[in-house]
Amino acid sequence: MVKFFLLSLITFNIYGIVVMSMISSEINQIASPRDGKHTMHYCLIYFIFSWLTLGIAPLVWMHRLTARMGDELQARQLQYDFGAGTFWGWGFFGSLIIVGPFIFYHKFFKAMNMLADDYNRKGR
Repeated sequence: MVKFFLLSLITFNIYGIVVMSMISSEINQIASPRDGKHTMHYCLIYFIFSWLTLGIAPLVWMHRLTARMGDELQARQLQYDFGAGTFWGWGFFGSLIIVGPFIFYHKFFKAMNMLADDYNRKGR
């Protein structure tokens, strides 16, 4: 999480865009065989829909992504409390206490790493 924030800051958010793009592709590879859904690529959200919707599309995208990750964690029987509520609680409203987004991204990357590890060990 610290690496994500520092490298995003140093590279003027290029690192953040690359990481989130990879996550949007990886969640499709991990979860699509089970749920049949497709998460839109992050670059489309960041470069096109973000400014067209005045910042609402990235919120909806992150809500759907975190909900999908939470569903996949449950489907794979991985014991970790994560979902859309984590995004809204820590990522959005937690920004009022400054440390909320840091806690959210820590939980976000931990959940994604758990999913990737389980996928690499068991496959589908």
